[in-house]
This record gives sequence, C-alpha cells and structure tokens, in this order.
Amino acid sequence: MDKFVPALLLVIVIASIIPEPAQPRGLLSLHTVGDIGITLIFFFYGLKLNLGSLKQDLGNWHLHILVQGAVFILFPLLVYPFYKVFHEGPFSLLWLGAFFLAALPSTVSSSVVMVSIARGNIPGAIFNASVSSMAGIFFTPMWMGLVGSYGSAGASEFGPVVLKLILQVLVPVLVGLSLNRYFGRWAQRRMRFLRLFDQSIILLTVYLCFAESFMNKLFSGTGVSEIIMMVLLSGILFFIVFGIVYFIAGRLHFSREDKITAVFCGSKKSLIHGTVMAAIIFKDMGGVGVILLPLMVYHALQLVLSGIIANKFAVTAK
Repeated sequence: MDKFVPALLLVIVIASIIPEPAQPRGLLSLHTVGDIGITLIFFFYGLKLNLGSLKQDLGNWHLHILVQGAVFILFPLLVYPFYKVFHEGPFSLLWLGAFFLAALPSTVSSSVVMVSIARGNIPGAIFNASVSSMAGIFFTPMWMGLVGSYGSAGASEFGPVVLKLILQVLVPVLVGLSLNRYFGRWAQRRMRFLRLFDQSIILLTVYLCFAESFMNKLFSGTGVSEIIMMVLLSGILFFIVFGIVYFIAGRLHFSREDKITAVFCGSKKSLIHGTVMAAIIFKDMGGVGVILLPLMVYHALQLVLSGIIANKFAVTAK
C-alpha cells in the first residue's frame, strides 16, 4: 500500500475540520478545478493508451467475458439481495455506496501492476481494464438506475447522466487516443508526474464530496463499529468474487497466466471512476462522501490483499 491511502484519510480529516472551501460554486471554485482536472485525467489516459497493446489479446474472448461478467454482473448480484434490508433507515446511504461500488468498472493501473507482479497475461489485463473503463460509462448508471439513485430526480435521468459521463470521460479518452501517435512517448516518459496529477485530482474530488457530507452532518450515524463492519464486509466480498472467478477460470481450463489476469482484473474496482461518477450520478444529494466511503474502504483493502496474493503467485512461478 503506497502513500495514497494515508493521503485519502488525511483529506477526509481536513474535510471534517475545514469544509467551507467546498461550499462556493462557480467559475473560480474548487469544483471547477476538479471538473477540469477530471477531464485531463481521462485525456492523459487516452494519450498513454496504445492501440497496439490492446490488439495483442483481442481474440481471447473467454477471458474477456469472464472478467467483464465478474465486474458488471457478479459484483452487483452479490450486493443487490441486501436492498430490502438496508435501502431504508440509518444505513441507506452506506448500502447505496456498497451497491455503487459493486456497479463500478475495474481499475486500470493497479490491475496491470498486480498482473505483472504475479506474472500473468499483461496484454489481457490492459485490454480488460481498458474495456471495463469504457463499459462502465453505460453499465454503472444502468445498475444505479434500478435502485433509483439519481439524486432527487429518480432514475429518469439515466440519459443525461450517461451523456455527461460520455462528455467528461469517453470524449477526453478518445481525443487523447487520437493524439497517441504524436505524444504517446511524451506521456510514457512522464508517467510519474501524470500519476501524481491523477492522485491530486482524486484527493481534491474526495475532499469536495466529504466536505459537503460533513457540512450536511451526514456522518453523525457513522462510527468506528460501522467502519470495522465495512472493512470485514469488503474483505468478504473481495474473497467471494476472487474465489468464484478463480473457480470458473479453472473449470474453463484457463492457462496460469489467464487465470491470474481474470482474478485480479475481475475483483478490482476503480476509485477514479467512482469519484467521477458519484459526483455526476448523486449530484442532487448531499451525502456523496458517505456513498464513497465503502469504495474507499474497498480500495485500500484491494491494494493490500492483491499485493499479498500477487507476490504469492510470483513465488510459485519461480
């Protein structure tokens, strides 16, 4: 686990102490800086993305179906049965956050890194992580629409939500991708800077979301016991998905490399997409910070657990 997770915790503490800077909106507000930063994150992602690397594993459709099925079908189906228990009452926002987590796409960078450490199919990881990022623009709003999650307007705003995600996520990626042949090497040489930029914008977005939740006093019912419960449930969810994907990959006689790619790409969720989509889907709600809490817990846990498991795979490969 790198310094990013402690930085997330620090930002939440700052938001609880000094939430006022998140209140102003307008051209010169922090919200505008965040929106521009998010657009640039996905532009640089497209700029770094090489179509040649995607084509290397295009025909491995068994792997692709398993990964995308785990990310967009298995995860939501595991969480949705608890809807009737938690969708009303004091834990309604936390349940909504858990379902939002389940509906999100997979990560890109950490999935590829873990697959690389474990000596799995790296082209397959790049392909599936990239496809998942784009597919999430449609699948995540669709799942959230089933539980009527678009602020106070209900699920009727599915179209506008998808349109805004296309404009803020997909279009910048495509623009960046179109410029890859000219500036791709430049972006690759500045990976460390771009990673720091990505993390800075995520931290700003998290601050804005949590500051609004603190100002609306929505964390009054969330204590240490709830956090511990989220950690335990996140761990259980991670291992259930990991185990199911590993079992299916074995039954389908995947190679060792494909099995590694399937379990790491299929069990991860993207914090970048989560912060962006939460700000759009839940724009009329004051509790975006509470909704993001399960995702942040899962994000930290998946980094720790995936790192341990990836190193074990690497040892067995020697």
